[in-house]
Amino acid sequence: MNRGSTNFLKVVVFLLAMPILGMCIYLLPWIARDVLESNWELAYLVYPVLIGMYASTIPFFIALYQAFRLLSYIDKNKAFSELSVRALRNIKFCAITISVLYLASMPFFYLIGEKDDAPGVILIGMVLTFAPMVIAVFAAVLQRLLQEAIDIKSENDLTV
Repeated sequence: MNRGSTNFLKVVVFLLAMPILGMCIYLLPWIARDVLESNWELAYLVYPVLIGMYASTIPFFIALYQAFRLLSYIDKNKAFSELSVRALRNIKFCAITISVLYLASMPFFYLIGEKDDAPGVILIGMVLTFAPMVIAVFAAVLQRLLQEAIDIKSENDLTV
């Protein structure tokens, strides 16, 4: 992989961070303020979901940083190293953490959907829970493949 494509991917990783950062700065406080001003009877259910969303941004940004590091390792021709395996493992754990945080907030999604008669809210909660799990499985597969490639490479180096 040449440096142009890894630089492009680094820009994409940076651009992935911008909407989430904007959501944390502008959208989530606006939702909290709107719920507070509306005197909605279910306002107490929204706050745990917002707290879960804020908490999930921490592992999200850690995973983006690990992806950036992984791309740097590829630039330095250290793609087949333990550092890359460790970065993929960290991405996997971050995705699992995000999924667990949203899974913990699913009862609140359910209660909001049940009381407000909006089943789409439950579907949104499920998507927020299972999308990171897909990323975790993908990272686990890549981690295992990379570890096996490193093992084969070290075996071949020892036989020569």
